[in-house]
Amino acid sequence: MAVIINGKELAQKVRLEQKEKVEKLKSRGINPKLAVIMVGNDKASEVYVRNKSKACDEVGIAFEEFLMPEDITEEKLLSLIEELNNRKDVHGILLQSPIPKHLDIRKAFNTIDYRKDVDGFHPINVGKLCIGEKSFVSCTPAGVMRMLEEYKIEVQGKRAVVIGRSNIVGKPLSQLLQNANATVTVCHSKTQDIEKIAKEADILVAALGKAKFVTANMVKQGAVVIDVGINRNEEGKLVGDVDFENVEPIASYITPVPGGVGPMTVAMLMANVVKATENL
Repeated sequence: MAVIINGKELAQKVRLEQKEKVEKLKSRGINPKLAVIMVGNDKASEVYVRNKSKACDEVGIAFEEFLMPEDITEEKLLSLIEELNNRKDVHGILLQSPIPKHLDIRKAFNTIDYRKDVDGFHPINVGKLCIGEKSFVSCTPAGVMRMLEEYKIEVQGKRAVVIGRSNIVGKPLSQLLQNANATVTVCHSKTQDIEKIAKEADILVAALGKAKFVTANMVKQGAVVIDVGINRNEEGKLVGDVDFENVEPIASYITPVPGGVGPMTVAMLMANVVKATENL
């Protein structure tokens, strides 16, 4: 039976570490602050923003929210970002996605000062990650790496397979694994023989957003299985991209959904805000 990687517990540990750092910063008269921009009223986004606000409260980070109307012009959105770039009291800026279709999200992300880009989406941070320099890393991939480290799972020299190539998870995570000296294969919707490739993985990451896509026949005995997916099944229950019940007996380590990678995302955001504050 696999060891269940407890993301909830580890996220709590990360938050406590950040809380200590925040207290040290405050003793020097520095008050870390995160500014979150939300455009429109996407219900899922509202939940995410609320979770981020709660985490900030817990860690001692000031939180300022900017709720923008659905029909905001691109010019107004970019000018708000510039305003926050220039504010000395704001250390981290986060634009909650998705944003309405008439706005160019890439342009918006690129406008955020890369030193305040706590989501790790700015091309400068992405470029630094690719050449192995210190940078802000997307929170979910950073959380996955922290899990592997915490559970003392060897990455160097291992065969890692990442299913999914999104800019938010798949690409940065495959780069982080490569930087940690794993041999990495990225699979996507056009990949042939995906089952065969997945079965070769010592570390298998599912980040494609398809409920129970990874089945037992795709997993090598003793593989480490990281499930990044969050989907709702027909009963409205949260399930991952991995068929947990059938994969768990084969794996050596596995993350559950919920309670696995999810809580780590917000915890690593807190770590990025603290890092941004220390850097500025």
